[in-house]
Amino acid sequence: MRILLVEDDECIAKTLENVLGNQHYVVDIAADGLLGWELVEAFSYDLILLDIILPKLDGIKLCQRLRSHNYQTPVLLLTAQNSSTHKVMGLDAGADDYVVKPFELSELLARIRVLLRRRNSPILSVMKWEKLRIHPGSCEVNYGCHGLNLTPKEYRLLELFLRNEHIVFSRSEILDHLWSVEEAPKEDTVTAHIKGLRQKLTQAGAPTDFIETVYGLGYRLKVFADEEKPSVALRQTKQSKRKPQIREALAVVWERLKVHSSDRLEILQQASLALQANNLSEELRKKAYHAAHKLGGALGIFGFAEGSRLAKHIEQILLSQITLDQSEALHLRHLVELLSGELQQPAFRELDKVLCHYVLDDVGE
Repeated sequence: MRILLVEDDECIAKTLENVLGNQHYVVDIAADGLLGWELVEAFSYDLILLDIILPKLDGIKLCQRLRSHNYQTPVLLLTAQNSSTHKVMGLDAGADDYVVKPFELSELLARIRVLLRRRNSPILSVMKWEKLRIHPGSCEVNYGCHGLNLTPKEYRLLELFLRNEHIVFSRSEILDHLWSVEEAPKEDTVTAHIKGLRQKLTQAGAPTDFIETVYGLGYRLKVFADEEKPSVALRQTKQSKRKPQIREALAVVWERLKVHSSDRLEILQQASLALQANNLSEELRKKAYHAAHKLGGALGIFGFAEGSRLAKHIEQILLSQITLDQSEALHLRHLVELLSGELQQPAFRELDKVLCHYVLDDVGE
């Protein structure tokens, strides 16, 4: 299941990303409300974790916007305000629940499970398909009397099939469900995971085609005995209504948001020129540090790996408390110029050799 976390506190965001990842959720992170809104428009989420105090668009307004545009995705607010007034404001804005910071992770996970149960079919204590058994609570998997030692991605892949019996998933759809925006692997990655999962199932006694290839469409759990196969036409109708693919959707998001990156770049340019002139104020230095920090975190989402690296390097220079000399000033200006050049390039230019096109009629083995 895929969760959007809208949180500008990097420490909290990274912590929750790790915790939720260990619970086999796929997590996308937005550091401000505007980026959160853009991601909701581009992708489908099972749940939104939403901080209230956010840059650009606060959590209450974002929640109101979601509901006014008829997005019914469950929203769980994260708030540092424990007063009844703030809780009522959040619920009136359309949130389904809230937790107050600092919160117990066990409570947060329990509330997430409750909201997902309300939206989806009940979370079963055991999911079954032939001799296969998955225990979502403990993440244990068995085929007959044999336990399967699966990687997190293999577990999520198998769970996706069991939660959607008879449904055929193309490789691009599997990527959408099981990989976060920042990972963005190529479709061959799905093929490799399918092969690895098939091998482990076969070693436990399952048929070699337990995960069935439907040529030209994708994969599903094999239908055995007298079970009736659902119409493929129904599945193809659902495919036609899918959200845009990761790369194309984020390229559109970048076109809308790149003006903010340009504003941050301008601050860095001002700071580098001021440093060369030996009149960099502490206020401008702090503004430039925060601009570099934001760029370092955001650019990677849009495929600017080198731009993200440069921004983080600039951030470390500006974070230093020592007085910067002229050689360091020239170095900083050079880095800012390189970063400016990176931002002139189209989104995902660096991923052209990594990401392949999403072609439904080329599923393979």
